[in-house]
Amino acid sequence: MREAEAVATNRANWDDRADVHARSKMYDVEGFLADRTEISTVVRNDLSVLTPHLPESGIQGLSLLHLQCHIGTDTISWARLGAADVHGLDFSPNSLAHATRIAKTDGSDITWVEGDARYASTLIDRHFDIVVTSAGTIVWLPDLTSWAQSIHDLLEPGGVFMIRDDHPILGAMEFEPWEITDDYLGGGGARTYEDSGTYTDNAAGAEIEHVTNHEWRHDLGEIIGSLLNAGLRIEAFTELPYMDWPAFSDLTPCPQGWTLTEKSHRIPLNFAVVARRPNRPNS
Repeated sequence: MREAEAVATNRANWDDRADVHARSKMYDVEGFLADRTEISTVVRNDLSVLTPHLPESGIQGLSLLHLQCHIGTDTISWARLGAADVHGLDFSPNSLAHATRIAKTDGSDITWVEGDARYASTLIDRHFDIVVTSAGTIVWLPDLTSWAQSIHDLLEPGGVFMIRDDHPILGAMEFEPWEITDDYLGGGGARTYEDSGTYTDNAAGAEIEHVTNHEWRHDLGEIIGSLLNAGLRIEAFTELPYMDWPAFSDLTPCPQGWTLTEKSHRIPLNFAVVARRPNRPNS
């Protein structure tokens, strides 16, 4: 299958997922809108990674772009924290339709952009102090070269990028029993599978009609290398013992979301990278 067809197939799947997720207990959109002090768990985790790389005033007043924003609750959370001129980009028009509705109800002024995160800099004609992406994003991108260059080009000189995502080793493993069953290293092409489920509860019996998924493996060397090759400077890299969703049965709830039980082997569940676009010479 050609890359463009695979991406289009994924887009149809995420258009279906958006309806399910917007009604799910996991996203709890009604509860989120009822309490304007609520910040999503994803953004709380992201902020803990990002804060050491921000000025003393934190996120307040800084312009922010959220890549692969889905239905927008995380994007709105950044606005609630005080980010200014917030933009959210996603390739799923139905996801953005939900994001637009939720933001309007919340009273948040957010600019939504439809498009592929790899080419965001061709779709948005401005620069940002911060660009963020997290929680199940880059496996949906066929390659990271254009993605990383786009992030570089969208950042202000001195601006910061943060990615926090599922650790790529998890994609290579099955959990009952724990064993390697798939590629860890990238470059092996798309992994294609059929799945009518998603990571939230099946709200109101909703079904996903477009069940084909295409994912691309991106190992840590590729992720970090793509950012370095785009001209960004790596400021931090860490592997984390928690993740945002219960990907397998060995996980137990924790303040950051989900973590392994005390009896489990200790492996990373998330990784995080913070990178900065260097300031202009002699600035």
